[in-house]
Amino acid sequence: MLVGEFQHNIDAKGRMIMPAKFREELGEKFVVTKGLDKCLFVFAATEWEKLDKQLSELSLSKGRKTQRFFYGGMTDCEIDKQGRVLVPANLREYAGLEKDVVVVGLARRAEIWSKAEWDKQNEQFIEDADEVALQMEELGI
Repeated sequence: MLVGEFQHNIDAKGRMIMPAKFREELGEKFVVTKGLDKCLFVFAATEWEKLDKQLSELSLSKGRKTQRFFYGGMTDCEIDKQGRVLVPANLREYAGLEKDVVVVGLARRAEIWSKAEWDKQNEQFIEDADEVALQMEELGI
């Protein structure tokens, strides 16, 4: 399970350390693609296969934008010997990744954020606490 929050840097070549805690869970090859709210989604190959199956079953009329979003931004990634992953330029630009990044584990996927965007999300979370509380109540928490 991918959980936790980790702060790292991304270098000028677009390489960043993937948290050691996530490397085994993600495996040798995994997928990085555009995510929602200006972050990147990271999926282990097995999790990507599940999403791929669902995406490929969407009709052209209803699913084309979602398919373009996920498939168009998708790249296969590997961890190098130093524990780094190369994030392609188009994905770094989409998520605004320049130097300080945050990697967040969300059970079956991870997200990569620019620190500035992550900080904005955390501020918004405080404002949306009532909505989260209602969802927790629906889950019986």
